Amino acid sequence: MMKNKIAKWYQQSGSDGDVVISTRVRLARNLSDVPFPAGLGGERKNEVPKKVRAALKDSSKADDFDFLEMSNMEARDALSMVERHLISPEFSRCNEGSALVLKKDESVSIMINEEDHLRIQVMRPGLDLDDAYKIADEIDTELDKRLGFAFDERLGYLTQCPTNLGTGMRASIMLHLPALHERGAIQQMANTVSKLGLTIRGLYGEGSKPEGAIYQLSNQVTLGISEQAAIENLKGIAAQIIREERTGREQLRKNPRFEDMIWRSLGLLQTARLLSHDEFMTLISNLRVGVALGIVKGVGLDTISGLICDVQPATIMAANRRDMEPSERDVERAKMVRSRLSGTSPQ
Repeated sequence: MMKNKIAKWYQQSGSDGDVVISTRVRLARNLSDVPFPAGLGGERKNEVPKKVRAALKDSSKADDFDFLEMSNMEARDALSMVERHLISPEFSRCNEGSALVLKKDESVSIMINEEDHLRIQVMRPGLDLDDAYKIADEIDTELDKRLGFAFDERLGYLTQCPTNLGTGMRASIMLHLPALHERGAIQQMANTVSKLGLTIRGLYGEGSKPEGAIYQLSNQVTLGISEQAAIENLKGIAAQIIREERTGREQLRKNPRFEDMIWRSLGLLQTARLLSHDEFMTLISNLRVGVALGIVKGVGLDTISGLICDVQPATIMAANRRDMEPSERDVERAKMVRSRLSGTSPQ
């Protein structure tokens, strides 16, 4: 799987890519004739993946997807998928009776028997909520015809956790906010958007810390609101945050220390023989804003996005097909970074 040559969604940059790294739309769905996963065991739990697999075989896009049993997956491969935002941390610990449907370019993943029977997830580079929702909705509609999802006329889609009742949709945007982070404005922003039904979290969602000034902005309200209204609300708030971040970057640019920091970061990334994960995330964040502002030429945001995914700890081990000590990963990370940034030079 790791050696698949098909270009992945995260190796691209999209609309508003200077600030927005990616967009995700996730739908929680449950089969109407099967108890929620918390009440399943033994054969009944295995029944859900079988039904989903059969439904997908009838789909016109069946050849685009791989079907992976979590019980057959190495722990490092599962953790690598968490790092690439394909599955949740909780799902990485699932095994018997849980499965993953994964599109070959990794832009679509369907977790089977996570908190709900299905978690349909679509990822897109840049700010692309409309297209991500359209794809998710098409998959949802096609599977619903074959599987029959639990739905109540008053409550909407029925989910194991009451906080997902209604649309069952979580839409999120991954934002690179170094200027707002540097200004200490994130907490105030989080307090503001929470009053508007949104939340700001770290790189890997709830309970995670921001790494490289990367944050997730997502909707919280799923009941009493349509999918389209939730998306429009998210788009509106995101547009404000993008404007504030760009303004903040222009202010930083006036400080000569800011440009010096960017070039020093590039120099370290191009020459280091050891790079820890934390150091890499700090340096690549500095380089990314330098590229976005046009200070650094010869490297694209797509290259940086690919690096951020590919040099995460478990992903390095998955690519090498073996478990590795942190010091070994630091060597491999530095080697990969040097190789991909070798053509970048001062202008």
